[in-house]
Order: sequence, then structure tokens, then C-alpha cells
Amino acid sequence: MKLGLINSAWAQAGRGTAYGIRQTKAIGFDTIDIFADPLDTDAKERKLIRTECERAGLPVVSVACVAVGLIDFNPSVQRFHLDRCKAYLDFCYELGAKNLLLVLGEYIWDRQVIPPAEQWQTGVKHLKTLGDRAAGLGLEIALELEPFKLSLLNDVPNMVRFLDDVAHPAVQANIDVSHLQLAGTKPEELRRLKGKACHVHISDCDGKVHGDLPPGRGVVDFVPYLKEIAALGIDGAISIELEYSPEPAKIAEWVAEAYTATDKLMRAAGIGRE
Repeated sequence: MKLGLINSAWAQAGRGTAYGIRQTKAIGFDTIDIFADPLDTDAKERKLIRTECERAGLPVVSVACVAVGLIDFNPSVQRFHLDRCKAYLDFCYELGAKNLLLVLGEYIWDRQVIPPAEQWQTGVKHLKTLGDRAAGLGLEIALELEPFKLSLLNDVPNMVRFLDDVAHPAVQANIDVSHLQLAGTKPEELRRLKGKACHVHISDCDGKVHGDLPPGRGVVDFVPYLKEIAALGIDGAISIELEYSPEPAKIAEWVAEAYTATDKLMRAAGIGRE
């Protein structure tokens, strides 16, 4: 598998797009994931992303999208987010990416007003539609497991059930290692995602709250998870996700630390940098 980085690490430290892409390559990464909203990104910025990645020799694997409104109870909000996700898929195609990393929303009002099954079915319906759009562009959608109490996809059983309900080959799972830790997921549970996962995120945490730390700064025991991921045979990348560095001025050192630690963990788990 390739080792990549989500470029939001640089943006949240106040670094520009070109700087982040060049530093990602200089540190040694194989690929890059892009966190940018096509509705907020003008033509110049889109061209900059594409040309800088090409110049650096960094293929774009994934574009990240948070679309919590896909399961909103208001049809107008759903339509907006459906159209927005389609714009994201077009953006993926424009960048030559392999997948759209999609974050679904949460059950509203503590599951007490809107029947949970209704929100679930709304999500299933829209992912069928988006799966068709993705397949037509030669792309996949990677759904992120979010470890929060009210998230639709908050553990492996719910992820599997949702994917089975959508039943679309272009709609698969993203595996986020720190999210698995926070959700209390055992490494062997990942076996249920055989043939159902297409992308991986990696970061560390304190075991209590979402952290996105460089591996080694938290409590995650990575190698058992990575060995199970290796056994899934995913043809893709493991992308490091780093957010909110405590020392933004030292973001390059923060990213380099995460790179070195993750590369070592991949080798320990028998995952080659192909």
C-alpha cells in the first residue's frame, strides 16, 4: 500500500496549498489526499492543486467531504447536499483521485423525534444515487466510520449493515484506526470488511476523545489493526490524518514525525510500500 497524507494538516497550521504539497513530497509521502470544498474553491485554486500535485509526482488518492445534511429531515437540505456531493465527485475526477471520502451525519434529537430507521433509509437512498454517479466516473466512495454515540456509522456492524443495504460496488468503507480504538473495535472485527473497504486513515488518540495525533503520541496499538488491514488486500493508500497541531509553527516536524512513525509501523505489520 502507499503512504499518504491528508493536506488539511498544512491548512490548519496556516500554510498555503503549494507549500503543503511540496513539503508532503519532500518528507517522503507517496500520495496525498485533498481536503477542499469544490463550492468554495475557485478555478485558480483547483488548477493549483492539480498542477502542484503533478509537478511533485504526488497522485491524489482521495478527496474528503463532510456531508451531514444528506440525512437531514428537510428535503431541500438533502437536495443541496446531494448536489454538493456530486460536485465533489466531479472534483475527484478532475484531480484524478480514486475515491471520495464521505462523512455521513448523526441521528438528530437523540433519536427521539425522527425515527432512526427513517434517517438510515434516507442515507441508503442517497448513497445508491451517489454510487451510480461515482461508478460512472470510475470512482469509489469511502464511507468513514465516526466513533461518536449518535453517528449513523459508528462501529463495524453498522458499517457492514449500511453497505449491505446500499448494495453498490462503488460504495465501500474507509477504515480509520484511531476511530476504531475510540469505538472499542477489536482488530479482528475488521475481517467483516473483506471486499468492502477501499481506503485507510491512520492517527493516534488518547483512547478517550478524538485526537488525530502522530502515531506514538497516544495509546493505539497499531500493529494488530494494520495486520488485519493488510489481510483485507486493499489496493490503495494509508493516509495520515493530523489536525490541530499544538505548535503550528512546527507543523513540518509534526508531519515528519507522523511519517516516520507510520512507515515503521507499516513495516512491522508486513505492509510494503508498493
